[in-house]
Amino acid sequence: MEEGSVVSNGGEEGSVLANAGVGAARVGGGGGGGGKVVQVLQRSFGEVQGILEQNRVLIQEISQNHEARDADGLTRNVALIRELNTNIARVVDLYANLSGSFSRSVTAAASANNNNTAVSSPSAAAAAAAKASKRPRASE
Repeated sequence: MEEGSVVSNGGEEGSVLANAGVGAARVGGGGGGGGKVVQVLQRSFGEVQGILEQNRVLIQEISQNHEARDADGLTRNVALIRELNTNIARVVDLYANLSGSFSRSVTAAASANNNNTAVSSPSAAAAAAAKASKRPRASE
């Protein structure tokens, strides 16, 4: 993913996550869209990992500047802390979007599975009741 392209932009990543679970459910939980979900998750988590690595470097530089108490370094810390804050906000947005998309995907898959099950077979309770009514009773 390019720098500045965030999953919350409503682009391909969000729609793939939102729709892939439904496709997978229709195919019986097989590959029907799950591969795309995995790719999107890997890409998004890779972006998060890159941002967190960048934050680690920023924090090291901020710490060194603080310890040196150099006027230029302390002035530079203002910009570094702003960049760190922006990066943290990006990570929060990425995780929030991933969480929402994943939740929608799971809900859609569960709904599709429930619809397929309800149409193709009677409920377990109805089947058990029908079976019980056909058994001879011991007192008869």
